[in-house]
Amino acid sequence: MPRIPDPTAGDTGWFVHDRFGLFIHWGIYALPARHEWVKNREKIRDEDYQTYFDHFYPDLYDPQVWAREAKNAGIKYFVVTSKHHDGFCLWDSALTDYKATNTPWGQDVLRPMVDAFRAEDFKVGFYHSLIDWHHPKFPIDGLHPMRDDVEFREVQKDRDVRKYAAYLHGQTHELLTQFGKLDVMWFDFSYADRDWGWSRGKGKDDWQSEKLLAMVRELQPGILVDDRMGIGGDFKTPEQYQPRGWLEVDGQPVVWEACQTLNGSWGYDRDNLDWKPVDMLVRMLVDTVSKGGNLLLNVGPNARGEFEPRAIERLRGIGEWMRLHSRSIYGCTASEFSPPPDCRYTQSGNRLYLHLFAWPFRHVHLDGLADRVEYAQLLNDGSEIKRHVIDPHQQAQNTTMGGTPGALTLEVPVQKPDVAVPVIELFLKE
Repeated sequence: MPRIPDPTAGDTGWFVHDRFGLFIHWGIYALPARHEWVKNREKIRDEDYQTYFDHFYPDLYDPQVWAREAKNAGIKYFVVTSKHHDGFCLWDSALTDYKATNTPWGQDVLRPMVDAFRAEDFKVGFYHSLIDWHHPKFPIDGLHPMRDDVEFREVQKDRDVRKYAAYLHGQTHELLTQFGKLDVMWFDFSYADRDWGWSRGKGKDDWQSEKLLAMVRELQPGILVDDRMGIGGDFKTPEQYQPRGWLEVDGQPVVWEACQTLNGSWGYDRDNLDWKPVDMLVRMLVDTVSKGGNLLLNVGPNARGEFEPRAIERLRGIGEWMRLHSRSIYGCTASEFSPPPDCRYTQSGNRLYLHLFAWPFRHVHLDGLADRVEYAQLLNDGSEIKRHVIDPHQQAQNTTMGGTPGALTLEVPVQKPDVAVPVIELFLKE
């Protein structure tokens, strides 16, 4: 079997079993609907960004609907933005007025979401931005929306990041103590390596990350913490790309979670048309698990408080595949066997799952499995797949296939099963 990552301070047992999570990016950036970084990208001043705060009214918000859609998609845990980089808070924080309860909506939107997802047996996680472009003590740097306003920078040059860090720690304390047991704390992000000449990026010293992490561990023993505070964490977080293999640090495999969007944006982006089709999303999930990782798939709800139809269509498409094939995902990991071209293996105990990204004509050949398989079936309907071990000395001639030492040949139907990614379940001999 593949090498196993070393234990971490957090409880990764449930995490590496469940494999599939939902990311939710929601805030007042859903109103401009031009990406969650719209304040940065368009260099919007606080007074101009205020219009989105003043018009936040998600009257169609029903977190029970969100939780049901996620559950039906086969998702097992969720992580939601308690606060993104613009500083807007979804819960009734005692440390700021910049929160959902002070908008026209007038209600905490985080607590009912947590309650709804818990009612459907989800593990709960919070994404919390280390950055805050609204806070008056967050120093202006090269990522700040006011970065090009030299006069503003000069007036605000004495901002004290230590006072901001106290606010960051205080809000984190609220999240850790007011919402019951939390399973994931997903901080974002450190950028101490960046240098704009007139300013430098921020990292572990600015966030006081060691102190922050110690508080998290004390208040929520067993919680999983990501790797974006500049001091490592329980799991790595590749974003918007699929790793070539099991992620490693210093040559050792680690727990990891790929975070991916349905289109090209995390927050609601009305005009972003880069929607991934269902079969691609399923392949991404399979590919991730085949390399020992988790997939955290994002939805950006709109300003009325709904998952838009294109998101629901994809979640339901994934759910239909998961209904038939989830046992090739839950509790599975990478396999020691090497799959054929255009295929991926996942494995759980003595069950090996062959995911066929491209459907072959009549036969698929599995190296190293000639005497290892006692039974094979299509997972979508449980129908038998015939197995053949061809004499390795047999030469190919006309309609006779040649053999390969150690290979098992599976005989598959000409017609591809009507599923996004067909899976053959192989029962290995004990």
